[in-house]
Amino acid sequence: MQAEEKFTEMTWPASPEKATLEAKNKFLGFWFFLGGETVLFGSLFATYLALKDKVPDSSHPLAKDLFEMPLTFLATMFLLVSSLTSVYAMYHMKNYSFQRMQAWLLITVFLGACFLGLEVYEFRNYVHEGHTFTSSAFGSAFYALVGFHGGHVAFGLLWILSLMLRNAGRGLNLYNAPKFYVASLYWHFIDVVWVFIFTVVYLMGMVG
Repeated sequence: MQAEEKFTEMTWPASPEKATLEAKNKFLGFWFFLGGETVLFGSLFATYLALKDKVPDSSHPLAKDLFEMPLTFLATMFLLVSSLTSVYAMYHMKNYSFQRMQAWLLITVFLGACFLGLEVYEFRNYVHEGHTFTSSAFGSAFYALVGFHGGHVAFGLLWILSLMLRNAGRGLNLYNAPKFYVASLYWHFIDVVWVFIFTVVYLMGMVG
């Protein structure tokens, strides 16, 4: 019943994402989920490092021959800025400003979609150069790690969009505020993982 109450900026709790027992349970479940995700990504990173540049012969491209820093840097900027815009969205959620929260979430989704589009373009170029999932152990490890992350980005975009559309006519309440906040935390997790991918896969790959 508490989640159905009508609030104002004066009565809205300072931490609406943790104001109810259900909200606290959502956080607990999310951290368990995040622990499993961390183990999965850790395994993919270890596999990639073990198989980096493991190709059948010299006709297959290596990391230093494939990666293009300008494209990867632009994609990285899109994703990092999207993390900042999601912070602004949660700031407005805490201040009970639903429309502003929705606006910043929409910008977050747009930036995430730009990142995903650049990644698809990047993969398309690699395939044309003979770097595919089945071309080598290096290819399998690369697409498993980077593609797995891309799948998480796509899932995060669908998650945020679903919340925005489902609650467009409802506004903020103590039932959906934790959902928005957890989705934002998930988006930050995706960004942190990308920082490691950018460093381990692209920067280390370009220096050989």
